[in-house]
Amino acid sequence: MSLKDLIEKKAKATKEASRILSNSSLHDRNKALMYMAEGIKKNSVFILKANKNDVLNAKRSGLSKAMTDRLTLNNKRIEEMAASIKAVVKLPDPCGVIDKMWKRPNGLVIGKMRVPIGVIGIIYESRPNVTSDCASLCLKSGNAVILRGGKESINSNLAIHKVLQDALSKTGLPLDSINMIESTDRKAVSYLLQLDKYIDLIIPRGGEGLIRAVAEESRIPVIKHYKGVCHVYVDKEADINKAIKICLNAKAQRPGVCNAMETMLVHKDIVDKFMPKAIKALQQAGVEIRGCARTKKFSDKIKQATEDDWYEEFLDLILSVKVVNSVDEAIAHIAKYGSAHSDAIITENYDTALKFLKQVDSTCVYLNASTRFTDGFQFGFGAEIGISTDRIHARGPMALRELTIYKYIIFGNGQTRK
Repeated sequence: MSLKDLIEKKAKATKEASRILSNSSLHDRNKALMYMAEGIKKNSVFILKANKNDVLNAKRSGLSKAMTDRLTLNNKRIEEMAASIKAVVKLPDPCGVIDKMWKRPNGLVIGKMRVPIGVIGIIYESRPNVTSDCASLCLKSGNAVILRGGKESINSNLAIHKVLQDALSKTGLPLDSINMIESTDRKAVSYLLQLDKYIDLIIPRGGEGLIRAVAEESRIPVIKHYKGVCHVYVDKEADINKAIKICLNAKAQRPGVCNAMETMLVHKDIVDKFMPKAIKALQQAGVEIRGCARTKKFSDKIKQATEDDWYEEFLDLILSVKVVNSVDEAIAHIAKYGSAHSDAIITENYDTALKFLKQVDSTCVYLNASTRFTDGFQFGFGAEIGISTDRIHARGPMALRELTIYKYIIFGNGQTRK
């Protein structure tokens, strides 16, 4: 069987499974999720062994340190994967919820009910925890899923998928509820993106190149964000220690993710107090700084920032830094160079904070907190299926509710239209 035919066969089987899954009970779905969480923990040695092969291959191929970190699993991350699934179990069922109900003058009662989307295709790169996160959210929301991970994490993904399907086999739910494309051939993605007959939604997770390629080629609706050029603006009325702590976390805690700070903006009136301490802390954490002319005077190790740097999602220990004259200039900079993902202001001035929160048009805007919190788990959604900067259907961290759509249910008593 050709690769194209094999993928179509899997997609068709997943569609058939989605019809069964959409009518399954919450009890059965939660039971399957608990088996999945237990399976992840019990099979940690099996998963970590597979992941070790991926990490070794990544190092041999010269994958960046930050990207290798995204790929790497350890006991703590295995525990977090299992905990994420268990957190999803505790969440209320989004399916069957009546958002609104009203009665018309003719006696018709109309309700708006939330229902599963159907089949979700997830196309992702190096993070193997996406496999379990997305599978658990789709299953809980009554959606079947087709997973297609990157070649960097193929061994890890296959191992996790096996554990998930073994868990499903202990229930009455169809195994095709969670399917995976095992081929690393790039053509597999192209074939998948043409199957609008069987797949209802595509969610790409990865770098800008992958996401743009998926959006341009897909015949299926795509929910996405292209990149995360996240900013932290340190206002003239910021608490210095608070600002340093937040900026260090936003940049260095995990630089290879989409909610990490890529540009730090600093008000001119606070630079002399803030910049020496902040630059020292960032450089000690291994951050390479690329700054404007006013920033460069604080260290001879700072490189001159180029115009391209302000647009760049480094996904690494590299940071652009610019001194601005006002909050208005900071907002204008974010509007020009940002990606509408996550941006923050550090200030003790309420009016300035409110202005920033209102005028910065990003999916998540923070006051006195790290951008690293843009995450479904951190928001209390359980796991997340992805982050959307689109303006239709979903925006920001996407979880259970965003994996449902609605239909109208109408109750009548013999009414006919005149």
